[in-house]
Amino acid sequence: MTALPIRGPVRIIGIDPGLRRTGWGVIEAEGNRLIYVACGSVEPPDDLPLSSRLLAIHEGLASVLSDHRPVEAAVEQTFVNKDGVATLKLGQARGVAMLAPAMFGISVAEYAPNQVKKTVVGAGHADKQQIAMMLKILLPKAEPPSADAADALAIAITHAHHRQSTALRLKVVGI
Repeated sequence: MTALPIRGPVRIIGIDPGLRRTGWGVIEAEGNRLIYVACGSVEPPDDLPLSSRLLAIHEGLASVLSDHRPVEAAVEQTFVNKDGVATLKLGQARGVAMLAPAMFGISVAEYAPNQVKKTVVGAGHADKQQIAMMLKILLPKAEPPSADAADALAIAITHAHHRQSTALRLKVVGI
């Protein structure tokens, strides 16, 4: 997988992984110009076993990828919390979120939650309301149906702003 040239419009999907709700957001970026395409979330039923929930997340993301045809993807990194079991389960959802674009031949970048907040809001410890407010400014046509979809759009925006340095890092390590 190679990164595409920086010039020209590029379609990016941001993914906010979660077992209950995996948010996704698609934007187009051309230089500093950002254009909203679509957003939503994949929500497997809570009563499904873990393996079936992971499958539902994969199938939902595969459908989104097929419908919107992004050429680059970005996923939020998992933060470690006090509940080790919950962190491991979230990591499994994150693995599926990275696998789906990779199966379409799409390169996947990763961003820490604080980097996403700092890029979109200007502060690494911004709350969900601040992210939502900045999304209205950066993507005025976007109306995310959930906080997870809003976070996914923020992840896509972060990738749009950092993709040049990400492409350079991948080139340096020979990917």
